Amino acid sequence: MTSKLPDAEALLPALAAELKARITPATAMIGLHTGGAWVAERLHPLLGLKDPLGLMDIAFYRDDYAKEGLKHDPKRTRIPFEVEGRDLLLVDDVLYTGRTVRAAMNELFDYGRPRSIALVVLADRGGRQLPIEAQFCGAKVEVQAGKRLRLKRAASGKLALELEDAG
Repeated sequence: MTSKLPDAEALLPALAAELKARITPATAMIGLHTGGAWVAERLHPLLGLKDPLGLMDIAFYRDDYAKEGLKHDPKRTRIPFEVEGRDLLLVDDVLYTGRTVRAAMNELFDYGRPRSIALVVLADRGGRQLPIEAQFCGAKVEVQAGKRLRLKRAASGKLALELEDAG
């Protein structure tokens, strides 16, 4: 693991190159709002996928929905292809506890049964609470207690990983 934050922009080409070997005619991509959608928007054209990019807002499916007071906007989930029998690339920005990924899989199965789901993350910060692991990961990042690793997007579209207090 590394303690210095990697350059998010530099991680994208290598991640795309690693994913290219997995692409089949049945492959489609879904990005998780918000940071995962940003990463997916950048990876999708690099992979030349034939289906449009899908986007999901999994807030309502999280097991801490009521506790966190999350707002759910069902109009934000848009999956413009058939999920049934597909090889899905599920894209998120930072993998931490695994709860977001679990929620995404719960929602995905409401749309059909994919043939496979591969998790793609820009950064894995460790600290898993569920047995979920990314098949494709840009970087493993060590994050000290009390800090949160976030993906930020500038007005120009440039992505950057930042640490903030987990308050």
